[in-house]
Amino acid sequence: MSDPQHHADGGPADAATRTDPVTADPAGGPALFDLPPGSREVPTRVVLLTGASGSGKTSLTRRLGLPVVALDDFYLDHDHPDLPQRFGIVDWDDPRSWDATGAVEALVELARTGHADVPVYDIPTSRRTGTTHLDVTGSRVVLAEGIFAAEIVAACRAQDVLADAICLRRPRLMTFWFRLLRDLAEMRKPPLTLFRRGWGLLRAEPALVRHWESLGCRALTPAQAEKEIRALLVRPST
Repeated sequence: MSDPQHHADGGPADAATRTDPVTADPAGGPALFDLPPGSREVPTRVVLLTGASGSGKTSLTRRLGLPVVALDDFYLDHDHPDLPQRFGIVDWDDPRSWDATGAVEALVELARTGHADVPVYDIPTSRRTGTTHLDVTGSRVVLAEGIFAAEIVAACRAQDVLADAICLRRPRLMTFWFRLLRDLAEMRKPPLTLFRRGWGLLRAEPALVRHWESLGCRALTPAQAEKEIRALLVRPST
């Protein structure tokens, strides 16, 4: 699935509850996300992956070859009441255009049971067209990628299914170029709309990264993120 900006594109747990680190600070400090008591009952952990559209989320998930939940499939239909507006069209970059509750429920079900039904979203018509069944049985990690992934860091941590939360970051002009090429190739919107919106996203990207970090994500390059996630797969059970 493409990046969730498809139309044009919580803090650490209290130290007293930390029992089993999932990811270690590269500098040797305490783990960023830790597993509270009873967490070993959850067979699969969720890595939330966000970043600007064009930052490399889809490419990274393909390289990793892990089960993926495309969070943009949880967008609301274009005729849903009270959708936010910008540039005279629905603002699909606003979290209010997205079903956060449904996304969390699906991720929790996947982590605890290995199975979940998720919606299928059609980008050209901006509406859901059905559902598909995901089976991640036997996988230690499932990736959930999308620009709104940071919005559910706290909820996933509270549900005891979170392994890590990462926002991808690379030079903004590179991100802008890859996003524009992709959106033009897929004819997502008229070229002028794509360019204008893409330029606005380029200017807004530093603030977006700061926002995602404030919600609990770590800003990493695609190469760093790949290394961190692969480390989760080989980490010995305790």
